[in-house]
Amino acid sequence: MHTFLKSSAVGLTTAVFMASTAFAGPYDVYEGTTLIVNFPAHPHYDAVMQILPEFTKETGIEVEVDQLPYLKMRERQTLELAQEEGDYDLIAYVVFSKADYVYADQLENLAKYFMNPKLANPAYDSADLIDGYVYNIGFAGGDRGYLSGATGSLFGMPYGSETSVLGYRKDIFEKHGLEVPQTYDELLALACQIPELEPGMGGLASRAASGHHAAHAFLLHLNPLGGAIFDENWEPVVNNAAGVKAAEALKTIVDCGAEGSVNFGFGEALGSFLNGDTAMFLDTTIVAGQVDNPNKSQVVGKVGWALHPMGTKRASQTGGFGIGIPANAENKDAAFLLMQWLTSKEGDKLVAMAGGNPSRFSTHADADVNAKFPHMATFGEALQHADPDWRPIIPVWGKINADLGTTLSKVLTEDLDVQDALDGVAARARVVMDEAGYYTWND
Repeated sequence: MHTFLKSSAVGLTTAVFMASTAFAGPYDVYEGTTLIVNFPAHPHYDAVMQILPEFTKETGIEVEVDQLPYLKMRERQTLELAQEEGDYDLIAYVVFSKADYVYADQLENLAKYFMNPKLANPAYDSADLIDGYVYNIGFAGGDRGYLSGATGSLFGMPYGSETSVLGYRKDIFEKHGLEVPQTYDELLALACQIPELEPGMGGLASRAASGHHAAHAFLLHLNPLGGAIFDENWEPVVNNAAGVKAAEALKTIVDCGAEGSVNFGFGEALGSFLNGDTAMFLDTTIVAGQVDNPNKSQVVGKVGWALHPMGTKRASQTGGFGIGIPANAENKDAAFLLMQWLTSKEGDKLVAMAGGNPSRFSTHADADVNAKFPHMATFGEALQHADPDWRPIIPVWGKINADLGTTLSKVLTEDLDVQDALDGVAARARVVMDEAGYYTWND
């Protein structure tokens, strides 16, 4: 705090007033404010809980966290965001909630906060943020309604976002002289070769259970293999040759997986890898901390990491969580300061060192972070290929996604013909899109 000494009492009073206004720090006016935030029970946000005391120490702003399992968090947010005045000043939301919240006008547009010189830190360095994460989790109103573009705007910041990488058992690969797969052909061949080399061990652990798990697993392969759910006119193309190839890839992986693979959700697939029952794992970066945790993993020190294998192109998933300010929040400016601090270079490194998922390229390249977590450099390279359009983030996606997941389960469990299955998904998706008005301008 700057002060100016004057000889007279009036002069001193004036100096003190100037010191407390014109030269006030950005946090001074909010000191003593208590923010109520809503975060999920999730490894990244467990790390966030460790660093929040540092924010309070630096700013004088208190933070109370309502941390809930994801589904309960979403239920609570659905109620809170619809109120005239809500309890939450800052919320975490999963990526596919973006469309629902923005469409309902329940999240603040962040432009006015980044325009405010009293709030926006000029050293924030937004160019350092992982752009695929920013567009995926935060943008709405741009290209296709949910991506960046000339008409887009920012409603949230990535925080706990994820991409896909390949984990593999270094000891198994070294034992049999196996090369880390760089392409899908190599990946699928290894997935079925490993059970022959190591009887009782599955090749690649994957989600497969009916519903969103099977859909997620399919989408992991669809984008790299050149596929998409819709074309540029919102016509379903999930049933084209690329879609069929992605579904066939998933079936191969499950058929060559560990016992019970066809019923694996995320937890079961990860558990299979952590228990040493499977040699590879292709999914989210968030699992790295658990792989290295001796209380949860039997493969500590045995796992290497590589980029998501290449199909017709190099691509990896974008998903996970972001943070936003509810439109009905009480302390919006202070909430922005917390959001900005958490996603700043300082905050991003702190959460990474605590075991969280960083949102900046510089954090992935940071020497201290890599000394503690050597996989971060590989994860940073993978993020160069993270595709924000990995799945369509539109309000009706939940219905289409559920149908996709239940239909694919029949491919995996009942040998339903892949082409017939995807033709059915495409036909039903078109009905959903038509009812939602996506073809209004095509007439």
